[in-house]
Amino acid sequence: MTSTHRHTWQGRIWAGALLLAGPVVAPLAHSADALETPGLVDTQDQAPNRPVFTLIAKDFRYTPDRLEVTQDDLVRLTIRSEDIAYSFAIDEYRIVRRVPPCGSTTFEFRADRVGTFRFYSNLISEPGHAEMQGQIRVRPK
Repeated sequence: MTSTHRHTWQGRIWAGALLLAGPVVAPLAHSADALETPGLVDTQDQAPNRPVFTLIAKDFRYTPDRLEVTQDDLVRLTIRSEDIAYSFAIDEYRIVRRVPPCGSTTFEFRADRVGTFRFYSNLISEPGHAEMQGQIRVRPK
């Protein structure tokens, strides 16, 4: 191979490598520019807090019967029955979950409304369900 032919071949290899790397390198370079630009604000919201609670349902009572979270938290809630079947409802969040006897149910919801909201068992199979309630307080950010 002559020297000129070798340089042409090497140039083609580099050109091909740049073509392949271009789409990968370009977004990285753009991201770095965005971080260094004064006054540019990242539009992504911060990750929500993720509080985790376990409520025990027994003898027609929730324990604890008061929860407190901050607006936009992603709340993970487990309700565990230690005797009969119960339910868990929060009207303002349109949440209704059934809890089997001596079983549990787990779910998540975003606490996007500020205020104090009543939760309760909406079963009517026994009179004690009507007395079973608690509160969740959602503080503003």
